[in-house]
Amino acid sequence: MQTKRIVITGGASGLGYALAQMAAQKGWQVAILDRDTERGEAVLPSLQRLQPATLFFPCDVTRISDLENVARVLEQRWQGVDVLVNNAGVAQVGKLTDTSISDWQWIIDINLLGVVRGCKAFIPLMQQQGGGHIVNVASMAGLLDVPNMTSYNATKAAVVSLSETLENELAADNIKVTAVCPSFFKTNLGKGMRSSIEGMDVKLEKLMSQSKLNATDIAKAIMRALERQQSYTLPHRHGRFAWYMKRFLPRAWYRRVLHKQVKKHDES
Repeated sequence: MQTKRIVITGGASGLGYALAQMAAQKGWQVAILDRDTERGEAVLPSLQRLQPATLFFPCDVTRISDLENVARVLEQRWQGVDVLVNNAGVAQVGKLTDTSISDWQWIIDINLLGVVRGCKAFIPLMQQQGGGHIVNVASMAGLLDVPNMTSYNATKAAVVSLSETLENELAADNIKVTAVCPSFFKTNLGKGMRSSIEGMDVKLEKLMSQSKLNATDIAKAIMRALERQQSYTLPHRHGRFAWYMKRFLPRAWYRRVLHKQVKKHDES
């Protein structure tokens, strides 16, 4: 894969940082964006040892002005951006009846509108240069319907739909779009998670620690998706299996299997 210019939101930790490391190792020009300025400044030297030109920008994806400012600076420094990875996200767990409207607004503002803002800030630059690739990090939660995760599922499903729609809208501009849908893996998703279910932080940590894939594995899947220009990447085997069941089994059968699995996790 040829040298590219990549921008990653939520790039100071977790999947974003793993992807930044991988891109820097390949000699790509890398810019990580994160609202955690202290963390961003702390990890920047490790990335610059791999690629001296790596940049860090303090950026809050709930502010379109932050993203537009980064786009302007990179247009001047890099003369364009080849890959945008909308990775920043948060988690909220609970039944719809137990989730406040303010929590809904919070997660929508970051998980969905954060992706929208990233796209609005960088698509004009990609159109101007004649092409590019957008990677939107969704989740298997956006394809499945696990109970007690109403708001999270809804925002990730919206990111999948947004990605599919953009793929159609931007085809004439030679801009590719990929939706990434991992299952649980070890990351910092639990940090700042909002939950109305007691003990959910412990359960989430257990689910993530049991995953056979880590952030580096998901980053590798994203790099393959970029190279192959895939519309989707579902890195977890069990996640793909669950999605196939939802697509091809009668709804009642699928729901019985789903609830059996949820009960198994609740009892473990």
